[in-house]
Amino acid sequence: MVGKQKTEEYDSSEIQVLEGLEPVRLRPGMYIGSTGVDGLHHLIKEIADNSIDEAIAGYASKIQITILADGGVRVDDDGRGIPVDLHPKTKKSTLETVLTVLHAGGKFGGGGYKVSSGLHGVGSSVVNALSTRMVAEVYREGKIHHIEFETGKTAGSGLEVTGKTDKQGTSITFYPDPTIFKETVKFDYDWVSHYARHQAYLTKGILIGVKDERIGVQESFYFEGGIKSYVKRLNNGKEVMGDEIFYVDKNMDGTGVEIAIQYNDTFSETMKPFANNVLTPDGGTHVVGFRTALTRTVNDYARKNNLLKEKDDNLTGDDIKEGLTAVVSVKLPNPEFEGQTKNKLGNPEVRGQVDRVMNEYFAYYLEENPTIAKKIVNKATVAARARKAARAARDNVIRKGAFEGMNLPSKLADCSSRTRSDCELFIVEGNSAAGSAKEGRDSKIQAILPLRGKVLNTERARLDKMFANAELVSLIKAMGVGIGDQFDINGLRYDKVIFMTDADVDGAHISTLLLTFFFRYMPEVVKGGHVYLAKPPLFGLIKGTGSKRKIEYIYNEEALEKTLNEKIAERKTAGTKVNEEDERFKQAGFTAQQRFKGLGEMDAAQLWETTMNPENRTLIRVNIEDAEKADTIFTKLMGNEAALRKSFIQARAASVNVEDLDF
Repeated sequence: MVGKQKTEEYDSSEIQVLEGLEPVRLRPGMYIGSTGVDGLHHLIKEIADNSIDEAIAGYASKIQITILADGGVRVDDDGRGIPVDLHPKTKKSTLETVLTVLHAGGKFGGGGYKVSSGLHGVGSSVVNALSTRMVAEVYREGKIHHIEFETGKTAGSGLEVTGKTDKQGTSITFYPDPTIFKETVKFDYDWVSHYARHQAYLTKGILIGVKDERIGVQESFYFEGGIKSYVKRLNNGKEVMGDEIFYVDKNMDGTGVEIAIQYNDTFSETMKPFANNVLTPDGGTHVVGFRTALTRTVNDYARKNNLLKEKDDNLTGDDIKEGLTAVVSVKLPNPEFEGQTKNKLGNPEVRGQVDRVMNEYFAYYLEENPTIAKKIVNKATVAARARKAARAARDNVIRKGAFEGMNLPSKLADCSSRTRSDCELFIVEGNSAAGSAKEGRDSKIQAILPLRGKVLNTERARLDKMFANAELVSLIKAMGVGIGDQFDINGLRYDKVIFMTDADVDGAHISTLLLTFFFRYMPEVVKGGHVYLAKPPLFGLIKGTGSKRKIEYIYNEEALEKTLNEKIAERKTAGTKVNEEDERFKQAGFTAQQRFKGLGEMDAAQLWETTMNPENRTLIRVNIEDAEKADTIFTKLMGNEAALRKSFIQARAASVNVEDLDF
């Protein structure tokens, strides 16, 4: 018999009211995304973006970001200085209000800033809430105004005038709270440098300095050309179609539209869209307007100049974006971002504004630069032919029904599980290693795909060439995600895609070719954390023979030296006589030392134990920390310009140990 359930009191005492900045400290992820490394560095962005907004408004010309020796960060600008007069609503100084009250700022009514990267007015106060200490100094009207905070609360006597000055601007120093940022409170200089460089590109004529007192390095960024300089940098190492970069900077109905374009000889697109200096990686209405106008304008020019015949189809957006490098930056009074992360711009009016600017001024550019225009149209035409050739083969390549095992490559030894989160795909170099891998694997969760020879260098190939390559076709089929305009990450059959190649130069080359393919054609798989490098052992230290034979596996040169040194020292301490003339592995008490140059040298049991067993193995996950740097290095090492590779090799030749090379 079910009796009456016990009920607990539920009244006003159960309702918690959080005041001031308490909600931020309780749920920091809601305001900065995470409390990991990304969230930590977001603090710098929140403060520095306020200085950038001063620069965009025309009131600041210099910004300095300093990582202090004691672990804090200071951001200085020469703007107007945050107001220090009494705020009529809070009855506190405006400076204290901005730094302690959520949704307080000069970005709501349009009076303080016509354009800003901040939207919700939470930035500075959030940083204050998540810092053990914050110090703010404002230089206005010849006075230094000083105030300090502890975990978001005003410390000491509040706002004070501490001296006189001839400076103008704001200085904010903060120290992240280690009880909030438990992973780390150590700032990464490279992140700060990368952020500062991009803001300098996007705010032309502004000097942004970066300094790290911990390691004694500093840089300054100033680009008179703004996003034109940015496009030039993005195309560094690539053969461009003319030196004349298309550039326009116009105000359209209150929205600033700034666009820079230059084509190169690659087969991929580099697109950087920004709204109020915020990168919008998922695009938005400004990108839609840009692409629509670009496609229409190029087709109109091609028709007008008889580069496309009457019977020819129009060029598609995909055809025209091949080899395109573009930066599209809009500045508008009331940006509507989708979510606090601001990954996508939603303002509907911006589409038409960008479209009109692009259509008018890019048409002028094509007319004034006929040689470049012809090259753009010809490249798009070749891309269209390649697209049509690829379409014929694509139906045989892209597997439908990813989990039903339809049309899988014959060489794939698939796993039996259909739960993606459990499944792993090992891409293996050669049939010999594949044989051992198939025999030693856990067939329930581990699939094996052998590749023969060197994979096609996809840095230098379009889709039609890839579809003609048997090894890449097998890989595309096995992955299940499709490729090109039919790519769908939801079709991915394996949670882990593992490159298992020999620990030699050839193996490293094959891994690099595979990485090139994934970076150029399946970047979402990499960004999702699905791509790994297996780390097979380099050495085996053998002790005993026959049934008593045991192998200790060593994964790099340093570990080998350390192991041998420790074993030799242990034997000497124990009083064992060690012959200094013997080989070092003998001095250490081992019978033999083996160097594994290839996976095929291991039997199935060894390969499982060392490289495939989830309990013992070492995997290196491939991450894209800086997409621009990655693009540059792939272009340099895998592109057509041999001179770039030669320079790269020469610059690093001194650090190469000849004994490590395979001859």
